Amino acid sequence: MTTALDRLREYGYELPLAKAPVASYVPVTRSGNILYVSGQISASAEGVVGGRLGDTMNVVQGGNAAELAALNVLAQIVHSGGVSLEQVARVLKLTVLVASTAEFTEQHLVANGASNLIIGVLGDKGKHARAAFGVAALPLGAAVEIDAVVELAD
Repeated sequence: MTTALDRLREYGYELPLAKAPVASYVPVTRSGNILYVSGQISASAEGVVGGRLGDTMNVVQGGNAAELAALNVLAQIVHSGGVSLEQVARVLKLTVLVASTAEFTEQHLVANGASNLIIGVLGDKGKHARAAFGVAALPLGAAVEIDAVVELAD
């Protein structure tokens, strides 16, 4: 049987360690069987993937940054939420913030990088509601930040 981590490896990723908070918040809170994952930025082991869409980054680069932010959401579910990806019943919602110029209007296409990874790894359980919008700047100069609401199996 193929696991979520196997499917993640098909994307060329290993599940990273969860990033520590850089301000006064916790990375994950749980209420019953719902996990709320704090905003995760586009960062890898090499550092923050920064830039602004419509200025220093194009849609493909932004989609790759969104994929990294989604990878960090998955890492928080496992490492801070204390559950396996197999325990996810459904990803209920992603909110995708994209650092972009006022003229840039393709935030939804950038957000597809995150959505495609989540759905690819979790299958139908990864299909989610989503909001994607542009912002002037994100923490640490990140190109993308994503938060998530996730339902766990009973």
